[in-house]
This record gives sequence, structure tokens and C-alpha cells, in this order.
Amino acid sequence: MAGRLAIVIDDFGYRPHTENQVIALPAPISVAVLPNAPHAREMATKAHDAGHEVLIHLPMAPISKQPLEVDTLRPEMSSAEIDRIVRDAVDKVPYAVGLNNHMGSAMTSSLFGMQKVMQALNSYNLYFLDSMTIGNSQSMRAATGTHVRVIKRNVFLDDTQNEADIRYQFNRAIKLARHNGYAIAIGHPHPTTVKVLQQMVYNLPPDITLVRPSSLLNEPQVGNSELNKRPSNDITQSLHTPFNGLKQCITMQKPKPVYLNRFFSVMEESIHESTLVNYFFHQWRGWK
Repeated sequence: MAGRLAIVIDDFGYRPHTENQVIALPAPISVAVLPNAPHAREMATKAHDAGHEVLIHLPMAPISKQPLEVDTLRPEMSSAEIDRIVRDAVDKVPYAVGLNNHMGSAMTSSLFGMQKVMQALNSYNLYFLDSMTIGNSQSMRAATGTHVRVIKRNVFLDDTQNEADIRYQFNRAIKLARHNGYAIAIGHPHPTTVKVLQQMVYNLPPDITLVRPSSLLNEPQVGNSELNKRPSNDITQSLHTPFNGLKQCITMQKPKPVYLNRFFSVMEESIHESTLVNYFFHQWRGWK
């Protein structure tokens, strides 16, 4: 079965040298720009001029306690504050036609929080690409009653910086595209990821076509298939950030405390859909 493959490269705006290599790739590959990154406007403009689709990579609160970008969306924020942050992001990332979440497991799992996000997005002609950092994301429910269209990520290409792992995930995305008719893969502008993309996007099977995410807005959304999923002994490898050791996503404020009851309740809801959550859950069970 022929399939369409959309690839989005997140975290644009911090590493122009590597990001320029992404921009040199085929135009259907899209980029997601962090609005408060120092080179956000420059890289969004360059990507657009080269024919790439541009998204806003909007920081959203994770469940885990970690440093956060400035203006990270949190569920408890007022509608006015979320409106301001979205408006500011639209201004800082020119030519954006969509928006996806940077981190965001706490925010996207909050229906109340995501309803405020969708109401803010309703004023703009932007689609929402759910990065699916947690299995029980509420983005599609929250978009009900708005004009915002939602699509979902199927594969993360580079949970590790290992070239073989990235190739495996790329091939998995191809198989999902064949199986479901399309797949959306997300990666990051890490040198290893760029190297794999440079080798593989020019040698796609004849039945696989690179497309922009916006071309998939009318497709029925499918879950993250278990097709050829890695065995559980690879879970620990997937915990390494693709930017380990690089000064990406500069922090401007201290993280807020995360309470255990919130942490574990959301993890339990997602346990059957997220290998990462499953890993932490079993770690927690071992600590008891």
C-alpha cells in the first residue's frame, strides 16, 4: 500500500548551522520553531523562503520537574495569559501555518488547559500538530467547537542519538505510512539525525511520498501503532534527550513544583500507550 510520510524537525532557532542543513533537505520536510529562541525569526524566514512549511513549536508544561522555556503554557494559566503567549509566538515565528507542543505532557493531558489553547488558536488560521508526549492527550477533545484542526505525531525519530536507532525509527515510519496510508514523524536538528535524513530521504521506496503535515489535515487520525515497536529493553536508551550536552532550550524561569498525586494519576492513565510512562511507572514501583 502506498503511503505519505510527513517529517517535522522541532527545536529550530538555536543552532543555525545544523538547521541550515535541514533547510537544504527536500522542501516537504517541515520545521517547528521555538518562538523565544534567539534565531527564531531568522530560521523561520529562511525555511519559508526555501519552500518548507513552518510551525510554531510552543513550550508547554511537562509532568516531570525540569527547566522550562520562558512563557511555557501551564494548565492553570488564565485565558488572557494563554492568548498573550500565543499572540506573541505568532508574531515571533513568521509564516507559521501550524503549531505543535514542545514537551507538554502536563498541559496536553489537561482538557481545561487545552480548551484555552484551542480557543486562543481559533483566532488564527493554524492547525495543531499534537506531538503526543503523553498517551491521554486531550487536544482533539479540546478542539471540539473550534475551527482548529488536529493531527497527531506517530513516530519520534531520535529519542536516542544512535544512528542505527534513528534509521530504525525512520523505517518504522515508512512501514506505518504503508499500513495506515500516512505517518507523521518528528525529529530534532541533531547532527546524527541530519546525517540519517540526508541519506534516507533521497532513497525512499517508490511507494512512499514526502508530504507536508498540512496535507494530512483531512485524514482520519490513527493511534501510534505497535507495528515493529522496539522491545522493552530499549526503553532506557530512549530516555536520552537528542540534545544531551548541547545548550538547547535556554531556561528563563525556575520550574514549578510537581505534586506526586498529579504525577502518578496522569501516568496511570497513559500506561498502556506510552513506553516512557511505563518505564517510569515500573521504576516507581521498584522504589516502594
